[in-house]
Amino acid sequence: MKRNLTSEYADLVASRSRLLIVLLLVFSALVGAGAIVGTTGEGQIGQAGIDSPEQAALDRIEATYETDDTAVAQVVVRDEGGDVLTRESLLESLRFQQELRENESVNATLRDGTGMVGIENVVANVAYAHEQSESSGSSAIANDSGNNTSVARQGQSSAPTLDQQITALESSTSEEVETYLSRILDPEASVPGNNPTQFLPTDYEPGTTNADARTTLVFQQSPSSSATTTESVNDAQLVISSYVEKRFDDAFVFGQGTIDAESSQAIGDTFIIITPVAIVLLLTVLTIAYRDLIDVLVSVFSVAVVLVWYAGIQGWLGIPSSSTLIAVPFLLIGLSIDYSLHIVMRYREAREGVLDTDDENVGRRNPATAMRLGVAGVVLALATAAFSTAVGFLSNYVSPLGSIQDFAILSGVGIVAIFVVFAALVPAVKLELERFFDRRGRDRHAPAVGVGSGRLNRVLSGTATVARRAPIVVIVLSLILASAGAYGATNIDTEFNQADFIPQDAPSWMESLPEPFAPGEYEVSENLAYLSDNFRQRGEGSEGQILIHGNVTAPALLTATDDVVRSTNSNKTIVVGSDGRAAIESPTSVLRAVASENQTVADSIAARDTDDDGLPDRDVAAVYDLVFGAAPEQASSVLYRAENGSYKSARLTIGVQGDASAQSVARDVRDISSAIEQNAPVRAVATGGPVITAVVQSALFETLVEGFAITLGVILALLIGMYWWRYRAPGLGVVTLAPVLIALAWLLGTMSVLDIPFNSETVVITSLAIGLGVDYSIHVSERFVDERPRHDSLAETLETALEGTGGALLGSAVTTAAGFGVLALALSPPLQRFGIVTGLSIAYAFIACVTVLPCLLVVRERVLTRVA
Repeated sequence: MKRNLTSEYADLVASRSRLLIVLLLVFSALVGAGAIVGTTGEGQIGQAGIDSPEQAALDRIEATYETDDTAVAQVVVRDEGGDVLTRESLLESLRFQQELRENESVNATLRDGTGMVGIENVVANVAYAHEQSESSGSSAIANDSGNNTSVARQGQSSAPTLDQQITALESSTSEEVETYLSRILDPEASVPGNNPTQFLPTDYEPGTTNADARTTLVFQQSPSSSATTTESVNDAQLVISSYVEKRFDDAFVFGQGTIDAESSQAIGDTFIIITPVAIVLLLTVLTIAYRDLIDVLVSVFSVAVVLVWYAGIQGWLGIPSSSTLIAVPFLLIGLSIDYSLHIVMRYREAREGVLDTDDENVGRRNPATAMRLGVAGVVLALATAAFSTAVGFLSNYVSPLGSIQDFAILSGVGIVAIFVVFAALVPAVKLELERFFDRRGRDRHAPAVGVGSGRLNRVLSGTATVARRAPIVVIVLSLILASAGAYGATNIDTEFNQADFIPQDAPSWMESLPEPFAPGEYEVSENLAYLSDNFRQRGEGSEGQILIHGNVTAPALLTATDDVVRSTNSNKTIVVGSDGRAAIESPTSVLRAVASENQTVADSIAARDTDDDGLPDRDVAAVYDLVFGAAPEQASSVLYRAENGSYKSARLTIGVQGDASAQSVARDVRDISSAIEQNAPVRAVATGGPVITAVVQSALFETLVEGFAITLGVILALLIGMYWWRYRAPGLGVVTLAPVLIALAWLLGTMSVLDIPFNSETVVITSLAIGLGVDYSIHVSERFVDERPRHDSLAETLETALEGTGGALLGSAVTTAAGFGVLALALSPPLQRFGIVTGLSIAYAFIACVTVLPCLLVVRERVLTRVA
């Protein structure tokens, strides 16, 4: 029955080839139209959302608090071994701010009110207040017993304009600026408004009036809550960067705009450099494998048709693009090349008369007969591989994450498209071309790769000999390596770090390339590292938060938050300032800040402070009421007061290191929330951008790993069922899948050695190991089973199977591994990891299928013989 079905299908392809070509090309055009008419858009990993306490807490914070969702760019000015707090340096930054204000495109994106602020503004405000006080005959800098520096207190005029600040600082002498700095940077002083030390490095020595770096914060309107677009905000950051380069000798701008610009540039530079190499390499290997230009063109054409189907299906289904889908086109390309090689090589075997049939001396066959035999001999293997891998990938659709569901749909449908194209369109096109050249007397003798004499033939025959003579040795060695790989996988990094996606500086050999291949300079990774080591990173989603429920007016809460600020050390991901205190805004910090500006609040706290820690020990709600009256904006950023005047919750905002992994940040923020819960009668929930990222990534990782396991389970069940139905040999399904698992263990172990993380990004890419591994393995098993009845000895069966199918697999493996492995040279880290993992997965899948699988087949054959 099997032979009848395949033969009938092969007869249909050979006899109706032109009709098939027309129908499939028309259908391909209709499917591909989805890429134009359909909509894809941009999606994000985990876009479907994950219900979690962390997400619920963040939603409540955004709904009840005065959150600052502005975009923030940080301008860092450095002078290693020098001083950036001189009068001239501070004036330079004020003039820089003025330039930005005068630029319409930048000014349009700045936040209303305070658009830019740095220590230069704090010093200039003091200078301006000093001028005003001199003109009125009073002192602008009052030193109350050396413990309080008061500038522009409540009731005075509004803050000076930027022009007034520049004028005031220009009229001040260097000695006066030194005096202003010594007062505002006095550790015992309390300065209203912005804390000047937040603009200085974390290693700044408190009390000194010099520093080798400082930062200015540029606040831009949030695209999500204003008419400003993300593009205009990012473009403005690039304009700011150009001004910085012109005005300062050593300075940089860090923001999402600079990150996106360099990431885009890295991808562009990568493809300018690598695409020609990859194309030449791919075509060269295909040319060597096919040794025929027509077959190379047919293969390239068929891959293009599959990609048209992929883009069209994505468009028709409205599936958004996301990083989760990065592996799908490459999976389809790899499988397409593999299927193409099997079709072409099996046709060549039949054409040259070396494909075993009942008649061993048939000689050279005509194109139609050869195509019938070739398609009939390989279509079942293609169908089995396509069905198994497609259903396996579609099993990921049970995931609750939309991005993984999209991955499942596009992978599964794409594999079905590959089968249709290569089981129908390619044989039909190939047959018509062969008939065309045959009618014109073109002698096209091109033997299948690996068949006949030659070095490759000897290598493939050698693997068959080893499999026959020492199968146990090979199996044991492969299992030892797989065990080592599995052990290494237990130590593999599974954390998600956004810094790993930032482009690195190009290697020296690339910098010597001529234009247009010479890459640009990449400094954002180095700048992020410097910023994380020396300053607190600002911006939406860059801070941890803690939402506190319960008795938020309990004095113990103020004490607990004060304790964590003092006890959090610098070896964690929490930013610690030069004063040794963690960068945490809380009700405690707001109380102290407002008290420094408002005497009524200060007196109220002092009257309720029984242990001299500067915090009230009773009647906290009354103090909160005074704080809301004196500074409502500051108070509402850390406290939520209901309409009836009761306090429902509190919030902590925590500065974290920008280059730390999301999981590490989440652990440290949760440690702080746990410490607060242990020492106060409240419930504290860790949340914020990095924490939510950790939650989403962890859930995504777990879902992908579960999908990984489900895929393997489904494929195993399908293989067992199909081999039982067709050959009454269910054990053959286990044998066929075993090399795939061994190759996967090798891959994970190598990733551990190379320090490549196994996270939500690479776990998707490693699905290639399953897709290609199952495909390779099925082809070898099918060829072995198909050839076994035709040969008297096991040795002949192995040699025929490995020389024929093994040669096609080798051509496929070398082509795809070389073509996509070249991405290991990419400047973009995600592309680089993709190239490495893809190349390794293909290489290991091939090695396991031509070494381990034949040994397993031999052992199975011998066991069955003994049992019989």
